[in-house]
Amino acid sequence: MLVLSRQKDQSIMIGDEVEITIVDVRGDKVRLGITAPKSIPVHRREIYDAIQREKAQKDGELHAGSNNEPVHKAEDPLRKKADK
Repeated sequence: MLVLSRQKDQSIMIGDEVEITIVDVRGDKVRLGITAPKSIPVHRREIYDAIQREKAQKDGELHAGSNNEPVHKAEDPLRKKADK
């Protein structure tokens, strides 16, 4: 992890498109301003984690749904009707 020290109104750049500016510091709270293209999602960590859990749950439901579907096997013409 890269750790940087910044003061109020100072910024850091992430790549060429994302700028993070220290807007305010009050006690143990730091307010950040983030400038990024709309194509780059920006979330607080707890929101990001919730989104990831929701995606995983939806993926699980999709996979579970496909596993719960009845599987229709093709008839085996060599199998005797009594074996069915």
